[in-house]
Amino acid sequence: MVLEPDPGRRALLTGALALGAAAVLPLWTAGPAAAAGGPAIADCSAWGARPPSTPVTLVPAPPHKIIVHHTATPNVTDYSQTQAFQLARSMQNWAMDDNHWIDTGQHFTVSRGARVVEGRHNSAAALGGGTQTVEAAHCAGQNTIAIGIENEGTYTSVDPRGEQYAALVELCAHICAQYGLRAYQIYGHRDFNATQCPGDRLYALLPQLRRDVAARIGGDPAAPVWPLLHTGDSGERVRALQHLLVRRGAGLTVDGSFGPATEKAVRDFQTLVTATADGYAGNQTWHQLVVPVRRGDAGDAVRAVQVLLTAKGVPVAADGLFGPGTQTAVSTFQSGAGLPADGLADARTLSRLLG
Repeated sequence: MVLEPDPGRRALLTGALALGAAAVLPLWTAGPAAAAGGPAIADCSAWGARPPSTPVTLVPAPPHKIIVHHTATPNVTDYSQTQAFQLARSMQNWAMDDNHWIDTGQHFTVSRGARVVEGRHNSAAALGGGTQTVEAAHCAGQNTIAIGIENEGTYTSVDPRGEQYAALVELCAHICAQYGLRAYQIYGHRDFNATQCPGDRLYALLPQLRRDVAARIGGDPAAPVWPLLHTGDSGERVRALQHLLVRRGAGLTVDGSFGPATEKAVRDFQTLVTATADGYAGNQTWHQLVVPVRRGDAGDAVRAVQVLLTAKGVPVAADGLFGPGTQTAVSTFQSGAGLPADGLADARTLSRLLG
C-alpha cells in the first residue's frame, strides 16, 4: 500500500479475515494470464470482489517496473484457496472502506499458499494484452507506471515460504515477458516511499529474485545504483538532478549548484511522493524522478540525459530533443558501459551516466 501498514491496519485486516470466513466462495477460475502461458491467476470474479466505486483507469502504455510489497498481516499456516480469497476480500474492504480508494490498491497478491490472485479489476486482462497498465494505488508516485505485487505475510524477521517465493518468481517472470521488462526493473516498496515494506527479509531477497527471474528471461539482473547528492555539491550530476526536478514542476534555475533552492526543491518533491524528506538526493529520490526516454521524446528528462552524455565524453547538444544524434550517443555510451546498446535511456543507463 501507499504507506507501511501500522498495527491498526494489521488488526483491521486480521479481523476482516475472520469475518470473511463465512462468505460464499464462487468456483475458482483462472484469469487471462493463465491462458497466456503464465501462472494461474484467480481473477476478481473468482474471489467475489466488489465492483470498483468508479471505473478503473487503463493507461495506454506498459509499465516501467514491478514493485514488491508485503501485506503486513499474520504469517498464517492456512495455505488454502479459501484463505487466499478471504485475504483478497479483506484487502479490498480496507482499501475501499477505510482509504476510500476505488478498488484494491495492488495489481496482484501472492498468498502464503503460493496462490496468485488478481487485485485491482482488469489487472489480469491488461497483463494478458501486454500493452496497457491499470492505474493502481500501491506506491505513491508510481501508480501509473508500476505493477504492484503484495505478498501475504509480514517479512521483517522471517523469509517467505519457499513455495510462495517460487510463485513470486514465476509471476514476476511472466510480467516481465508480457511487458518487455528486464529483471533489474524489480524493486521493493521502500525504494520509493518512506516505509518498511516489504520487510527487511523480503527486501534482502530482491537481488536473488532478480537473478532468478533473469535466469528465466535472460539479461543482466544488476539493479541501478544511484549517487547521493546534497548541499554543496556541484557539476553535471546536479544539473541533471535539477532538470529532472524541473520536469516535475520545481521552479528552479538549472545551474549545476546544489544550494538552498535545490535542497528545498528536493524536499518538496520527497514530500509529494511520500519519500524520506531529508533534502538529500539518494535512492528514493532518483527512483521517483527517473523516467525512461527514447527517440521522439522531448523535455527536461531528455536534457538530463544529454548533459550527462556530454560529461561522459559523448558530446551531444542539450536541446531537450531526443533525435537520431542523441540516440546514437546513448547507444555509444551503452556499448562502452557493457549495457545493451538499444538507444533507450532507461533507469540503469541513467544510473551509469551518473556514476
